[in-house]
Amino acid sequence: MASIGESVGSTPARDALTRARQRAMLVPDCVVEARRIANTVIAGWHGRRRRGIGENFWQFRPYAEGESIARIDWRRSARDDHLYVRDREWEAAHTVWLWADLSPSMTYKSRFGTVSKESRALVLMLALAEILARSGERIGCPGIMEPVAARNAAERLATALIHAPDTQGLPDTRMIRGASDIVLIGDFLDDPDLLMENIGPLARRGLRGHLIEVYDPAEEDFPYSGRTEFSDPETGAKLTFGRAETVREDYRRIWFARREALGDHLRHLGWNFVPHSTGALASQALIAVHAYLSGQPTAPARKERT
Repeated sequence: MASIGESVGSTPARDALTRARQRAMLVPDCVVEARRIANTVIAGWHGRRRRGIGENFWQFRPYAEGESIARIDWRRSARDDHLYVRDREWEAAHTVWLWADLSPSMTYKSRFGTVSKESRALVLMLALAEILARSGERIGCPGIMEPVAARNAAERLATALIHAPDTQGLPDTRMIRGASDIVLIGDFLDDPDLLMENIGPLARRGLRGHLIEVYDPAEEDFPYSGRTEFSDPETGAKLTFGRAETVREDYRRIWFARREALGDHLRHLGWNFVPHSTGALASQALIAVHAYLSGQPTAPARKERT
């Protein structure tokens, strides 16, 4: 969104190499920040909390006629006149696919944001990997890392991301088989209808989706005035306004309409939508998505338009 100067002697190969070096420098700091944020959220993680095969005790519940007598907990039942069954918590590993947009538009950071969109997306992705790995889930990244069930899944994902190419559009998900969760993190500035053409088939295949829209505060508030030049970091196209403040209201109207349309489309498919500003704490988005993944969604507060 902000004015970006043209690079001298720029070529696609040189730009790709520069981006790879920038990400290699960025990822280690993101790992540290992700682990710090994960530690603040991990206390509230309780797995999927459903009964099934496992070793951990979940709850006592009244015995139901027709159940095996061997399941009765006689010690608990002896306390009163009822029979109780000891339930264990389901511990089968679940696969969660994590993906972050690594396209050039994600490098944007205004003076109103605390970090770039790319940095925040990587932190959220790695923090989720850290939390889910501690819960015994299998973590994968489409086209970058096959699912693994390991305590160091976040570190392994970070290493894979350092060598990952820039992305264009949504990831290739043909390798995903069976019912899984997928978390998509990016700015999603494409036309909502075009996005849904790609997301719709994923939902119809049974993927349970969660989309985090990462945006810079300036992209939402449009705090510009006077002569301002805007440059598209992906195409190089430029747009200049003599008095940028005169288009602020129209811009914001279109911005919010796009977000509402995207959110409505996703909810219609049964997917979750979490808008997140780089000016806010990363833990806010992490807590919201973590609640959805654990089957305990909380209704996000609507952002007031100013």
